[in-house]
Amino acid sequence: MGATLAHKLVGSHLMSGEMTPGAEIAIRIDQTLTQDATGTLVMQELEALELDRARTEVSVQYVDHNLLQTDAKNAEDHEYLRTAAQRFGLWYSKPGNGVSHPTHMQRFGVPGKTMAGSDSHTPAAGSLGMLAIGVGGLEVALAISGHPLRLRMPRVWGVRLEGELPQWCSAKDVILEMLRRHGVRGGVGRIIEYHGPGLAGLSAMDRHVIANMGAELGATTTVFPSDEMVREFLRAEDREDDWIELAADDDAEYDIRETIDLAGIEPLIARPSSPGDVVPVREVAGEPIAQVVIGSSANPGLRDFAIVAAMVAGRQSVPQVSFDVNPTSREILSDLMAMGATTDLVASGARIHQAGCMGCIGMGQAPATGANSLRTMPRNFPGRSGTEEDAVWLCSPETAAASALTGVITDPREWAGTEHVDYPALALPQRHSVNTAMLVAPPDPETARRVRPVKGPNISSLPESGELPDQLRAPVLLKVGDDVSTDEISPAGARALPFRSNIPELATFTFTRIDPSYPQRAQQITNSGHIVVGGGNYGQGSSREHAAITPRYLGLRAVIAKSFARIHWQNLANFGVLALEFDDPADYDAIDQGDELLLDDLHDSLPARDTLEVRNLTKGRSFLVRHRLSSRQVRDVLAGGLIPRLARSA
Repeated sequence: MGATLAHKLVGSHLMSGEMTPGAEIAIRIDQTLTQDATGTLVMQELEALELDRARTEVSVQYVDHNLLQTDAKNAEDHEYLRTAAQRFGLWYSKPGNGVSHPTHMQRFGVPGKTMAGSDSHTPAAGSLGMLAIGVGGLEVALAISGHPLRLRMPRVWGVRLEGELPQWCSAKDVILEMLRRHGVRGGVGRIIEYHGPGLAGLSAMDRHVIANMGAELGATTTVFPSDEMVREFLRAEDREDDWIELAADDDAEYDIRETIDLAGIEPLIARPSSPGDVVPVREVAGEPIAQVVIGSSANPGLRDFAIVAAMVAGRQSVPQVSFDVNPTSREILSDLMAMGATTDLVASGARIHQAGCMGCIGMGQAPATGANSLRTMPRNFPGRSGTEEDAVWLCSPETAAASALTGVITDPREWAGTEHVDYPALALPQRHSVNTAMLVAPPDPETARRVRPVKGPNISSLPESGELPDQLRAPVLLKVGDDVSTDEISPAGARALPFRSNIPELATFTFTRIDPSYPQRAQQITNSGHIVVGGGNYGQGSSREHAAITPRYLGLRAVIAKSFARIHWQNLANFGVLALEFDDPADYDAIDQGDELLLDDLHDSLPARDTLEVRNLTKGRSFLVRHRLSSRQVRDVLAGGLIPRLARSA
């Protein structure tokens, strides 16, 4: 029986454990990626770990999320990140260089390497044949310090691609088809590995689109083979020497198999407010829109902008639509300018913004309340855009461009037929506008040791957290439903994110999209702490560990849910919050907000067994819960978190 590519990548970096689905493994990490929304905490964690010098092959700190400098906070964080990167031996990508994922792919991604990133869309690098996994910031800090990444071995889901995409469809429609079939939980506990003859029609950047949004399926990561398409991409980046051929064996056996005939794909769109609520564009055509945003890590390639420019060339976007274009890197912006595509976009009424995440993380470009916004972005969770009552749809660049020209959601095939337009034949450059000077290399070790990271007044230290008590008697301060995202736990957007380095201030935003009274009520409970009860897929979405840290700062000691999203589950353990799952999901219905729960004998029972009894003192009944923590994670939770546990064992 042959090996899958995923097994080859894991096996070549395996430091401990067996590649058996569900078993804990430890893998060596070659590269790390951090961005500014999560990177400040990573730098504080490196300080807490007393790191002298990064021990990875390559570690890069990007500034791409919090670019708006409406006051001093973001600028202070940027300077802290720059100087901390110098101190610890990381590369630094300054503001405006571009979104971390495509920029890393252009400059640093290497087939066959592993990468841990403090951003849930880190798996985008799987487009190059890398094993790239999104994790919490603390795990990235540990990887930078030379520790292996520990995770549960996923099952490998082989998706065979056949045929060719029809005109007016592109890679975004492929991943939307996966989401249409499987929803936001379909990839949990899996590595998605694409293979088959259909890959011949997908460029490396097309694959980036698909690998990026594997995160929306809940997958651990996504991998593609490193073939001639990857070689062509690296050649265009003047890095052909980094290419090696990597693929699954011809007789590879997958844990799960699926086939997609690309010829059967049609334009698709995700309705508000979930990436998993996908329908054909034709079914919702005619809905009026107020905004179109092109860009983000989910559609970062040069062709994604060039196809839009070609469609709008000589035409004008309708007056009621704000037509926004966010280039994803300086390189891509330079190439667009050289092609004349930027002129076509500007002449059509597009607003050209700086290279970065921008509206994807709610940093500007917030739509009007209730007005439909079409975006080529990866997520449309409620309020993520920066508008509480938003209506964000996710679609391909082709659908977005056609809709910007008509003012309503438009199937690009219908638009082309009405306008008598042929699908544009794009003449993309064979060599890209490579600019390596935009990245700041780490100084030599002696120089680095003399650097003192610059901390402005908005940068706090990591809060201390006490041990988990042997007896936890605490109220259910909040009960939430299914698919609660980390955006709803610790909001993004221009109001909250500038406090990402200031945990006490950021904590005041915790859960406020669900219950504005939560922070105040939590602060009124002084001794016992509190419990949150959740539904299925609790903590989906962003990897930001703030969604574990700020509730913990406010006294959260345990979350009892039907199931957890992988990264948030790990983040809770890292910061000493006990994550428990209902043994019988029906018990969720028997708990009300305000009930007082009791877990007893935790110091002995957690290491000894995975099933615990919870007594509902208010209702006078008991129910069973399970934990999936390894013995290592149990020690972390009992100690109050990974950093306190490491400090005590030093």
